Amino acid sequence: MNHEGSATARAHSNIALIKYWGNQGERLRLPANPSLSFNLAGLFTEVTVNWGADADSLTINGEQASPKATARVSSHLSALRQRLGFQGMAEVVSETNIPLGAGVASSAAAFAALTLAATTAAGFECDEATLSALARLGSGSAARSVPTGFVSLPAADTHAACHARSIAPPNHWALADVIALIETAPKKVSSLAGHRSAKTSPLQSARIKSAAERYRQCERAILTRDFDALAAVVELDSNAMHAVMMTSSPPLLYWHPASIAVMNAVTEWRRSGIPVCYTLDAGPNVHCICPQEVAPTIREGLRNIPGVVETMTAFVGKGAHVILDHAIS
Repeated sequence: MNHEGSATARAHSNIALIKYWGNQGERLRLPANPSLSFNLAGLFTEVTVNWGADADSLTINGEQASPKATARVSSHLSALRQRLGFQGMAEVVSETNIPLGAGVASSAAAFAALTLAATTAAGFECDEATLSALARLGSGSAARSVPTGFVSLPAADTHAACHARSIAPPNHWALADVIALIETAPKKVSSLAGHRSAKTSPLQSARIKSAAERYRQCERAILTRDFDALAAVVELDSNAMHAVMMTSSPPLLYWHPASIAVMNAVTEWRRSGIPVCYTLDAGPNVHCICPQEVAPTIREGLRNIPGVVETMTAFVGKGAHVILDHAIS
């Protein structure tokens, strides 16, 4: 059945406290280990999908997207068409305030919003678990941008079981992510390529074997609002992922000198009694996690570190949601 109709959805970026890195199944992007994150209020992508076009197309922030980006979106739309059993091509319009491809989870927000807008515009009312699993097909971390607040994604070995769920709402713990932007240009090696090379690292198997325990520690720290416990496991997990990256073939060296300077500063701030910890996704930018009331202090400190070009602050945000719906089946 060919579909017409349009819908606009918004989804937020998320910051992984326990990282997803490496897949046990490449085609379905089934993660090799469980991960845990929270959505970032204020950092979002809005995607409008108009079914009934002559061909799949993509514009981002008012400009025609690259052939590579358009092909990735079209591939995801094809997966939705196949799994949900409908036909039709779509015009996709994306607006975002997230630096693209710089390690701030721009693809997570984009594919979560795309999945919700596309299914809604086609007239499908998917539950949250189905939407999360479908979003994962476009970007593994997009599964975590569908539910609200603090979110868990298991290392399930089937498509249906591999969906994210909320473990606590946004108001459970007033945390902030103060992001030290060191590089806003797209990274040279994508996260997708990095996931594929993870298994070449001799450290990846040890990281995966110990990930479940780190996940349990992090979940317990979140549920009990224990910041000291959170800081210890979040920094350990981030360092473990980057150790895998650095020892992969070819090695992925995402850290810049300023990244290390920020990590050292965060460590010193915490030693001085300021509750803050660091974590880095696949990129040089450093996410400084802290209680909301500490965010202004951290932001001011980051501005004094050479190499930090800008800071962004986000609190715990909600999940993907529809803004406009004009679906016609």
